[in-house]
Amino acid sequence: MMNAFVFPGQGAQFTGMCKDLYDTYPEAREMCEKANRLLGFSLTDIMFEGSAEDLRQTAVTQPAVFLHSVVASRLMTIGKPAMVAGHSLGEYAALVACGALRFEDALLLVSRRAHAMQQACEIKKGTMAAVLGMPDDRVADLCSQITDDIVVAANFNCPGQVVISGTLEGVDKACDLLKANGAKRALRLQVGGAFHSPLMQPAAEELKTAILETEFHTPVCPVYQNVDAMAHTNPQQIRQNLLLQLTSPVLWTQSVRNMLSDGCSAFYEFGPGDVLKNLIRKTAPAEIFIG
Repeated sequence: MMNAFVFPGQGAQFTGMCKDLYDTYPEAREMCEKANRLLGFSLTDIMFEGSAEDLRQTAVTQPAVFLHSVVASRLMTIGKPAMVAGHSLGEYAALVACGALRFEDALLLVSRRAHAMQQACEIKKGTMAAVLGMPDDRVADLCSQITDDIVVAANFNCPGQVVISGTLEGVDKACDLLKANGAKRALRLQVGGAFHSPLMQPAAEELKTAILETEFHTPVCPVYQNVDAMAHTNPQQIRQNLLLQLTSPVLWTQSVRNMLSDGCSAFYEFGPGDVLKNLIRKTAPAEIFIG
């Protein structure tokens, strides 16, 4: 069996996340308390008891989803992964799972990333929209036809589901154009900014120094990275791809297909929710195990 471990991104959070693991396993409790100390505030209090609004704050959401994901993967009993991947933020948990990053280093990068993204959202307002029922390349092509505003295809989630990202005006124009050309739906999402678009360039610059100063290690298995959907084991290439992640599209559909082509026989999602399971089911053959 060639198992792939996959990790979700921002949006998978919920009140009470990780509490069952914290209450049951000493290792989970130790990791959570270490995260609280490193971050300088009680992240677990918000995870366990905070409101939905509390958990939507980017500075909380990203470390919370990351922490839950890493804790869950550390407690697994199905052996080591043959390959790993994460969706956007989830890539940081994937890098910990394969040994490319230490848990502590990745947590601090995630916190820095969250703050940098929040600041970028305040510099220039943006948004995202889900586009359903249109071929991926057609979505990208139509977005490229809008030249007086910024809008790009940002997340290739599964066949027929693409998320676009850009300025408020650019996304609205793109939604109109996409629906006029046959998209079944093109709906704005309730997000705080234009993630994985050029509007995240200030965040990428802010995060660059931290990534360059962080030590990356040779992973124990390949990591399929968002920016090119390819398998990587070279620490310097992994670092370079992570530098590009915030302003590049998330090639999730392509990553899943490449993992399947490279022999993946089972996908296991670690973290809050089951978003990736549902996306993978729409991409992978029926005989592939998804747990």
